[in-house]
Parts: sequence; structure tokens; C-alpha cells
Amino acid sequence: MPDATQVPAVRRFGVFEVNLQSGELRKSGIRLRLSGQPFQVLATLIERHGEVVTREELHSRLWPADMFVDFDHGLNNAVARIREVLDDSSDTPRYIETLPRRGYRFIAPLAGVAPAVVPSDSGQRLATVETPRHSSIPEPSVPSRSRIFSARKSVLIWGAVALVLAGIALFLYRSSAGHGEQPVVRSLAVLPLKNLSGDPAQEYFADGMTEEIIGRLAVIRGLRVVSRTSVMHFKNTNESVSEIAKTLGADAIVEGSVMREGDRIRIHAQLIRGATDEHFWSETYDRELGDVLTLESEIAQAIADKVEVTVSSQERSRLAAVRQVSPDVYESYLKGRYYWNTRTADGLQRASIYFQEAIDKDPFYAAAYSGLADCNSGLAWHGFRSPADALPKAQAAALKATELDPQSAEAHASLGLVLHHRWDWSRAEFEFKRAIELDSRYANAHHWYGDFLSVHGRHDEAIFEAKEAVELDPLNRMIGTWLALRYYLARQYDLATQQSRDTVELDTSFGAAHLLLGRSYLQTGLYDQGLAELQRAAELSGNSPIYLAQVGVAYAMLGRKAEALRTVGELQKISKERYVSPYGIAQIYAALNDKEQTFKWLEIAFKDRAVWMSYLAVDPVFDSVHSDQRFQDLLKLVGLDKAK
Repeated sequence: MPDATQVPAVRRFGVFEVNLQSGELRKSGIRLRLSGQPFQVLATLIERHGEVVTREELHSRLWPADMFVDFDHGLNNAVARIREVLDDSSDTPRYIETLPRRGYRFIAPLAGVAPAVVPSDSGQRLATVETPRHSSIPEPSVPSRSRIFSARKSVLIWGAVALVLAGIALFLYRSSAGHGEQPVVRSLAVLPLKNLSGDPAQEYFADGMTEEIIGRLAVIRGLRVVSRTSVMHFKNTNESVSEIAKTLGADAIVEGSVMREGDRIRIHAQLIRGATDEHFWSETYDRELGDVLTLESEIAQAIADKVEVTVSSQERSRLAAVRQVSPDVYESYLKGRYYWNTRTADGLQRASIYFQEAIDKDPFYAAAYSGLADCNSGLAWHGFRSPADALPKAQAAALKATELDPQSAEAHASLGLVLHHRWDWSRAEFEFKRAIELDSRYANAHHWYGDFLSVHGRHDEAIFEAKEAVELDPLNRMIGTWLALRYYLARQYDLATQQSRDTVELDTSFGAAHLLLGRSYLQTGLYDQGLAELQRAAELSGNSPIYLAQVGVAYAMLGRKAEALRTVGELQKISKERYVSPYGIAQIYAALNDKEQTFKWLEIAFKDRAVWMSYLAVDPVFDSVHSDQRFQDLLKLVGLDKAK
């Protein structure tokens, strides 16, 4: 028989399961990202369940004596990461309790162990011992009256001593906390820098500087940095710092301004604690425009040092790395990013022009190639350009970006996206995983990888990645909408409806959110509401063919065949002037239960290499034709025949 005191390899608490041998943590069967020192800390605490594990013990076990490391920050960051994954709180802990100045204790009940309680009459301290459920617990012997009296007296004496010591410790802790000790900054939001140039045309420059500082800080794994899209919601806001910090879940806020006058720029930046509004760092920088990249690096390093986050030598090197780029090249790049962030047809077109302009001036600027790749991928996905026109340009640009900067998560994610659109599945997944490996905080990598997993029927993984993206960029409308799409394709229509509503409430003018809400309504039988939402989405999109096609699907599901066919006619008319995806027309015919026309247009979409054909295996509109051999043949041709 195994030793009864031996700790089992697999321990369970609540919805979590941790395998101490394989180093895996799962939630409801889904593996969570926790490895390295954070996992070792969690494993140690679980092995010593119910006991206080001192900081010194953790130090000696996890960090060898001859290894130079800022131990306090390292341990704080490890525990913070565990709490982040477990959704735990230091103020009201459910799993890990902090004992100030001493250590930590794992307090959640573990499945498979029962408390062994020694009766108080025995005069011994009550104890909780981890014991297998089916093990035999011997009965305690009955002590004499004198021993009971003596033991009780000892308990009272030592209890009083403990209370006194606890009071002294609490007094010392509160005293020290009131003299300089501050909460650790684990999350940070950089608010949009205010443009003080007096020229609205310089907004792109202020926004670009904001995005670049965010990008540099995001390389620090021990610091959660809110993504650019979410912080842009607070541009020119009247909300207080504490309100913004609460909304974004940030411990500290960076705010400031930028002024550009000719070839000189002045940036003012300050750090503010979210909970207290305390300003604890401020600096003004006055430089030549040609030093702007070096300046962004200096600001990011100063912020990292001030919040006292642990920065590895590799991360510090990336923070300090500055590629020399001429001011006019950098201006073209910033204009490209400014317009790319609009995600409109006109914005993507203008962005691609500026990225190409930057490349023409500097053929070795990797970031501009990534931007150009993303523009062309976006133009193809939204149906603004044909796949034959946009995707080869996107792939060439993304490949060049990874060649020039192999350590760029952005470049690998851009390549993964275009390979996904071109149905090169194995290479696409490799690139997405590489991007996340290089920068696990890059929201778009999780966002796009979630879509990849979804079209292959790996819905649990897809939803996990989509939620990761939402957590990293909580106010990003497209990322929120794509979480709804993950639910929709997994046939979890109630969750898709709720997520779409949440995004619509965030921005009632965002057409994609109305599109997903309308499609979710249709699948739950709310046809009139679905049609209304889809009509609203088409209106907001400027009657984009992709959106018009979904209105046609709604008409078909409502039994309004004439209007559905009229929509098909509108799309065919538009196709004479601009690209229209055949996939949308196939969807309308599928909703009309016209199999012959459905497969006619799906065949055209396949020959066209239509981007939306990637959803073929999981699109609910085509459920009625799944058993048709022609459908199975198409799945095989697209490479989705093994989708779950």
C-alpha cells in the first residue's frame, strides 16, 4: 500500500484540477496557462495544504542561493499570476491567503481529503490533516483529568500570548503601511496622450506615441498592460482616474501630453495610483523629432522602474532596443496605424497606402510590413477586395516582416492570419502559437487564433482564446463581437446573444455587433428581432455585401422568399462594380432550402478562394446540407473534413 501521507499527483479544488507531476492546471477540463515559477509556487502551497509556507521556504525551494534575482518581486509576481488564473483576490481570498511579512497558505478544501479532528477534550490543538477518504483513522486514547486540566491551562496561556503577539504584529504592519509601503502595481493603463500642438491633424502622432509606449511596456510579462483599443475609449474623457482604473482593472494609470513644434517634441507623462489618485512619478521630455523612438523607450523604462515590476534581462533588452528610423518614415507608419485602427473600408485603404509609403522609404522596416499585411487581410475578410487581389500581398508582406524581425509577435500573428485565410491550416496554427509564445499579452494573437480553433470545431479552446483576448483588451468592440461569434459557431446561442448585446451597449453604432446579435436571434427563432438587427447592421456598414447577404438569409428564414431572391439580385448587381463574396449568396439559398443553387454558389466560392469558406464546417446556415456528399467533398477540398 502507498504511504497514507503521500501527496496524490492530482489534486482538485472547486472547478480546478492540478497535476503535480505533469505540471498542468485545468479548469473544468480546459488547460490553463500556468507554468514555471508560478506553478511551482502553487504546487508547493497545495502540497502543504492548510499550512503557512514562509517566503524564505519558497525562496530556498524555487530560487537557488547562487541565482541573482529580485526575490520579493519574483514571488509577488508569481502569486499575482496564480490569483489572476484562479480569479482569486488578496482581499477576500478563496484559495491563497497572504500572511503579511510571513508567507502564504492554501485555504481551499481539496477533494479526496478529509479533516482529521482531534477532540478538544484531549487537550491537544485542533488539527486538519490531509488523509485519503478511505484510510483508517485510529481512535484517540482518553487522557486523565489532570492531563486535561493541564493541557487546557496551556492552551489558555499560549492563546493569550498569541493574541498579544498578533496585536503587536498588526500594529507594526499598519504603522509600516502608513509610512511608505504601497500596493504592488500589477496592471497598468496608458491613457491617450493629449495633443497640445493646436493642430487636429497631429492626432495621429499623439495616438501613435500612445500605442508605441503601450507596445513597449507590454513585453514585460509581470505587468498586465491594457491594450490600445480599450484605453482609446477614454480619449478626452471627463471621468476620474479612479473610475477609469476601476473600469479597466488597472492598479495605476499613465496620463500625459505631447506637443510637436517643427522638428521638436515635448512629452509630459505621470503615473497615478488608481485607488488613491496619488501622483507618484512625473517627468517632462524635450527632444528632437529624430529621437522619438529612443524617447519612447526611455519613457517605458522609467515607468517600469517606477512601478517596481520585475523585468528580466531579455525584457529589458527589448525595452531598450531601438531601431533607427527616419522621422518621415516613422510619420508614414504612424499614419498607417491611425487609419488601420478605424477598420473601415476607407480607413484600411488609406492605411495600406501609408504603410507602403513607409516601406518605399525604408525597405527594412518590419513593423510597416506587418501593418501592410493586416490591411490586406482585413480588406479580404470584410469583402472590400477579392482574395485573389489582397491575400498574396498580405502573405508577401507578413513573410517579409517575420524575416526582418523573427522575434516580433505581431509579425507572426499577421502571417498566421493570412495563412488562415488561405486555408494553410497547419502553418497558420504554428504561427499563431509562435506569436503567443513570443508575447502572451498580444490580444490580436489570441483573437485570431480563437477564430482558427473555431472553424476547426475546437470550440472550448476557441472560447478560451477569445476570452483571453477580451481580458487583454476588454473594450475592443471587434474582439468582444468575435467572442460572440465563438459562442454562435459552438451553437451556444444564448451566450452569443448576451455577448452581442454587451458589445452593442458598448457602442450602438458598431455594425458587426448588430450582425452577430441578429444572427443569434435567427437561430433561437426570434426572426423578426433578427431581421431588424441585421437591417440595422447593413445600414451601419453602408450596405456592405457581407451584411446585405445576412439580411437575405433572414428573409429566407422568415419565409419571405421573394425578398430573399431580390437580395440575391442586388448582390449580383453590386458584383459588377466591386467584389461580392459568393459565400453570402450560397448562405441565402441554403436558408431557402434550395440545394442546387446552394452548391452552385459554394462551388463558385471555392474556386474564388472566398475567405468566409473557412467557416463552412461550423456555419449553422449549412446544417441542412451536411449529409450531402457534395458538402463533404467541399469540406475535404478546403481541408476542413476533420473539423469536429
